[in-house]
Amino acid sequence: MARVFQQACKISPQLKHSLWKLLYQYLVKMDRDNELLFMNYGYAYLNGNKSNLVLEEADKKHQYCIQLYHHLTDSLSVSSADMLDVGCGRGGGSSFIARYLGPRKIVGLDYSWKAVDFCASYHSHPSLSFSHGTAESLPFGENTFGYVLNVESSRCYSSMAGFLGQVRRVLRPGGHFLFADFRDKEQLPDLEGQFASSGLELAAWELITENVLRAIELDHDRKDDLVRRKAPPLMTRVLADLIGTKDSWIYRQLQSRDIEYLRCVLQKA
Repeated sequence: MARVFQQACKISPQLKHSLWKLLYQYLVKMDRDNELLFMNYGYAYLNGNKSNLVLEEADKKHQYCIQLYHHLTDSLSVSSADMLDVGCGRGGGSSFIARYLGPRKIVGLDYSWKAVDFCASYHSHPSLSFSHGTAESLPFGENTFGYVLNVESSRCYSSMAGFLGQVRRVLRPGGHFLFADFRDKEQLPDLEGQFASSGLELAAWELITENVLRAIELDHDRKDDLVRRKAPPLMTRVLADLIGTKDSWIYRQLQSRDIEYLRCVLQKA
């Protein structure tokens, strides 16, 4: 079913957007115990390298998902910054940044009203707020943010070029766009071309597929347990792909390198 879902998403941008929205709304309703605060595939350090991040006890179960956000932001100083997290989902990443990295403010934005309502009621921090909106039409003025984040969300958009245009509009001069997502190997030249045409300058292009694969392996038991407890039989493969387990289709595609995972940083001149 997961492969059918992926193929259906390739038929048209509009169908892809609608399918992801329906599936995401379903998952939001399904997670009654509020365990799916993160839905990314995670990041693990390799070759003996370790994170310098010290997590509170309640956050340790989300270690690898958190490390993806930490790696994405670690090379830049976001302290006292104004930040926008586009596609914030269940709000775990936005909450981590607010609580650990000290921005002046961070706004988590999502196209699901249910997700926004959940985030607003579940996550609480003076610098953190949530807003409803779409990536292709960001509901903010020009030059509003110093940083825009986008983690494992862009593949759902009907127009990547439209989204990048919105990112450039809301970023302040000198501001940074922090991007983490995966693409089919043959789609990488298209993505690089979209970045080149965006009016933003590419400052970093890093393949982190091996780090993501290792995170999936290390976090498999926790995520597999979530899949078994939360998903009905017809949805287990889809949920496994969405959150990443060792027996998922997405893991095999990353392992074969038919899909690559990227971390990119772009800057508004």
